[in-house]
Amino acid sequence: MSVNVLFAAQSDAWPEYEAPLRREIAVVGIKAHLNTDIPADQVDYIVYAPNSDLQDFAPYTRAKAVLNLWAGVEAIVGNPTLHLPLARMVDPALTQGMIEWVTGHILRLHLGMDAHITAAPGTWEPVPPPLAFDTRVTILGLGELGAACATALATFGFDVAGWSRTPKVIDGITCFSGSDGLEAALERSDFCVLLLPSTAQTENTLNARTLALMPKGACILNPGRGPLIDDDALLAALDTGQIGHATLDVFRIEPLPKDHPFWAHQKVTVTPHVAAETRAAYSAKTIAENIRRGEAGEPFVHLVDRRAGY
Repeated sequence: MSVNVLFAAQSDAWPEYEAPLRREIAVVGIKAHLNTDIPADQVDYIVYAPNSDLQDFAPYTRAKAVLNLWAGVEAIVGNPTLHLPLARMVDPALTQGMIEWVTGHILRLHLGMDAHITAAPGTWEPVPPPLAFDTRVTILGLGELGAACATALATFGFDVAGWSRTPKVIDGITCFSGSDGLEAALERSDFCVLLLPSTAQTENTLNARTLALMPKGACILNPGRGPLIDDDALLAALDTGQIGHATLDVFRIEPLPKDHPFWAHQKVTVTPHVAAETRAAYSAKTIAENIRRGEAGEPFVHLVDRRAGY
């Protein structure tokens, strides 16, 4: 018997995902009818991007799960019509992309690469960079991506800690939690990486008060969500030298408006939301595996606990 899989995303995503999804669903031994238009009462699985037109899940009475195409679930988890299990996107390529972006930009700043890249010809200032052993990195957010980045940075020898709302345990990583833990984590952050979800509780996690807790000259990397930072407070902290540099990949408005102060600030690096992309060839494997599990009566992987808020 065939299962019906609805692909619910922006139309430009269909040509990218159609062939990989068909291939990987077949690989796991499932016969499927995959399409962008299937009657709601006949859909078994919804492959879903939160920017799609589908916002009312009530008619999907037969469906077994919503399989998110994105790592973030903030745009769907609070939907009052969502009565189905929701699985976030976790795939090796997405995780690897985030690890490479975070470690690459930390190493660039840690080693002071810009000074050599932009130096005038003939400049010879043999100042050795610090060692990772003496440099403290804190990851705010210890989900799949945050934990992976923390572990990767620790292999370089960095003194790595992490913070999450609820207690976590990760081998080799000092883990903080709760409001008091956030302050303690920031106080030891030569580098601070934001990988929290965007919720009412996490908005402006970095603000004038919390930025002041960090060591003077600390660096910030935000590949998580734009609203995690109070932009005006960050600009003020950069101007005073409280924050030495900010490398930002996500913003409250995207694309970042051309007149935004971040573009011209000498202590800000802007990257255009490229830290961790979902790649169809890899994410299709995750989706196919969850469809296989659903048909076999096995637990779905990467299920979201909606009671936790994300």
